[in-house]
Amino acid sequence: MSPSGARRATAPAHSVCILRAPHADRSAVAATIKALKAHKVGAWAADRDGPESAVTSQLKGTTLMVTLGGDGTFLAGARLAAPRGIPILGVNLGRLGFLTEVEADEIEDGLARFFKGAYRIEERTILQVTLLRGGKDVVRAIGLNEVVVNRSGDARMLRVEIDVAGQPVGVIDADGVMVATATGSTAYALASGGPILEPTLRDLVVVPMNPFALTVRPIVFPPGQDISLAIVRGPAEMRVDGARRGSAVESGDTLRCGSHARRLKVVRFSPPEAFYRRLGEKLGWGRPLVPMK
Repeated sequence: MSPSGARRATAPAHSVCILRAPHADRSAVAATIKALKAHKVGAWAADRDGPESAVTSQLKGTTLMVTLGGDGTFLAGARLAAPRGIPILGVNLGRLGFLTEVEADEIEDGLARFFKGAYRIEERTILQVTLLRGGKDVVRAIGLNEVVVNRSGDARMLRVEIDVAGQPVGVIDADGVMVATATGSTAYALASGGPILEPTLRDLVVVPMNPFALTVRPIVFPPGQDISLAIVRGPAEMRVDGARRGSAVESGDTLRCGSHARRLKVVRFSPPEAFYRRLGEKLGWGRPLVPMK
């Protein structure tokens, strides 16, 4: 004990959540647990598709979340980790793994680097979505990639009035409208004709889906501006991050989209510039269709 009688502060003990995909390779799960035990770190596992309450009730005190699966498992982990400020490390057991950081055979090395402090934190914007009906909140959700509102049933094209920071932007007719984060710009938004944003940007992008007018194109909005989508003509369905279950959206409803107060903390071992290499390796960006001579 020091002369002043104060105890020396010690580093908090680690507690790691292993969030696994439904069909995650058992050997990968075992390797993760073994690596954590080697570092004398406590761990607990949860199924991605299990009851959310079973996971959230144990997250207090968790210092790292490791996802074992593909990008879908990473997205699920992000929604749990971001509001609680828990860093997340993605392990790719799937096919694409655009969001994850290490492959299955790199688990042990990745965890060793994390506990040595040989990593950086990359922050990503989380989308906060509120569906209002009659002035009341009926659905609140968060997502890392995007929220999509598209026509449902036998509905004709949706008519959507777009408002940004209290200012009307316009009214469009389209099959749907998407609001995506910079992270989501390389997912469904990209497939719908949206631009690619550097993933740490705080901007949000509005992407019309099959608009009636050829002049209606995606728009990138700066940080701090809430985007409202008022459904003039529906009905429609809303999905966040490609959720299996959507929420019904009626004519007269308004969808309010903005940035969550907390950003996701992603554990990275690669430099920031690796994003551009990943674009080529995973998505084929900049790779000529005709081989160069």
